[in-house]
Amino acid sequence: MSNSAAVIIGSGFGGLAAAIRLVARGYQVTICEQLDAPGGRAYVYRQDGFTFDAGPTIVTAPFLLEDLWSLFNRKFADDVNLIPVDPFYRIRFDDGSHFDYSGDEQAMRAEIARFNADDVEHYSRFLKASQKLYEVGFDQLLYESFDSPWKMLRTLPDLMRTRFYSTVYRLVKSFFSDPKLRMVFSFHPLLIGGNPMTATAIYLLIAHLERSHGVHYAMGGTGSIVSAMVRLIESNGGSIRYNSKVEEILVRDGRAAGVRLAGGETLEAELVVSNADAAATYKYLLPGRRRRWTDRKLARSKYSMSLFVWYFGTKRQYSDVPHHMILLGPRYDGLLEDIFKNKVLAKDFSLYLHRPTASDPSMAPEGCDAFYVLSPVPNLESGVDWRQQAEPYRQAIEQHLATTVLPGLKDELVTSLMLTPQEFQDRLGSVAGAAFSLEPVLTQTAWFRPHNISEELPGLYLVGAGTHPGAGMPGVISSAKVMDNLLSRS
Repeated sequence: MSNSAAVIIGSGFGGLAAAIRLVARGYQVTICEQLDAPGGRAYVYRQDGFTFDAGPTIVTAPFLLEDLWSLFNRKFADDVNLIPVDPFYRIRFDDGSHFDYSGDEQAMRAEIARFNADDVEHYSRFLKASQKLYEVGFDQLLYESFDSPWKMLRTLPDLMRTRFYSTVYRLVKSFFSDPKLRMVFSFHPLLIGGNPMTATAIYLLIAHLERSHGVHYAMGGTGSIVSAMVRLIESNGGSIRYNSKVEEILVRDGRAAGVRLAGGETLEAELVVSNADAAATYKYLLPGRRRRWTDRKLARSKYSMSLFVWYFGTKRQYSDVPHHMILLGPRYDGLLEDIFKNKVLAKDFSLYLHRPTASDPSMAPEGCDAFYVLSPVPNLESGVDWRQQAEPYRQAIEQHLATTVLPGLKDELVTSLMLTPQEFQDRLGSVAGAAFSLEPVLTQTAWFRPHNISEELPGLYLVGAGTHPGAGMPGVISSAKVMDNLLSRS
């Protein structure tokens, strides 16, 4: 237990989880949030009677949240109502056919058989491979700090047996011959900002995670989880300051000593935890010379794709549209290359369509539907001027949805809001407008990622998408436990 002060920069899921753990340790915790409400990328927009989760919409590892509540001998289920979603996703191909992706093995075999009966027998092998990757990548390595290269070397034998060095798509291709099935079983890295063609195969563990623990939705939206975490923090002595942008991490006697806010106010602390973008933390908040994460190294690092997100509400309901739908475009590998390598804004796109009102009518006025459609796009290194391109791009997506799954959409719209890569940079403080911080490639994984305990400054810890274990709600929540484990060692 400690009576020391701790300051946390940012109130995303990583920052909130870190605050809960530090409050449980007895720290006097203050969270500094630059926005007017908590959540970071999980911010909530409310407009014209509609509620829109800004970012994450899928809960795949509820036990990680339950673990936080258990620190105070409480139950997560008493504060948040999670419901299972079935199917997990409906994946619609450009020719109009679709695949319902679920956790039911027999149903999945039947779906596979509709596309290629010969691939059914390979599904069991795929499941075993995903399970092995999960047992190593999740069970063994999720809470490992990787602050030493020896820790990574120690895990290499187990990793090598899982073929983690392959890419997600290459490993999937070894199991399935049908092109559509290869897309179905390889898209998961896109959920955490990775390119299936280059992301290490370790991310195939997501398939086993979903199958083992399900895909869930939080009634009231993901924002209900954020609100519950804030209540847990505040009811146990922590505090959150909104509209409080941190401009500098203070250093005294070679250690982190607090933060300076915009306007000049300083908050002193024995411990500083940054839930800000990892690259931005080092580039903008840490003064003086940096030994490893220099400006040159940060400039040469690979940043994840960004996102174009359109939030909209309709005055009618589209009851045949499921809760989660993925609409794949006419190209797969070519589009991924344009997004990640060529960094050009292609005319075609693949989309994730979220209809929370399929499960939760409270997200929209009576008789209406709330939607959020997400399109992976290149980050700001592309040079795209989103002030000019946002509306034409939105219109192209609207037209595509109208001709596929949302007929008559234009005449049914009653509210609209957009989030572009420019906002990821300007509003959320992400370098290059990357939606998931550093890209999850092998050379930026584990020890090669910014460490949870800063290698630049004692007393500074990192949580969130840019550090280990990476992006996605399970990853950023787990990064707080890594931090907690490091404190136990100190």
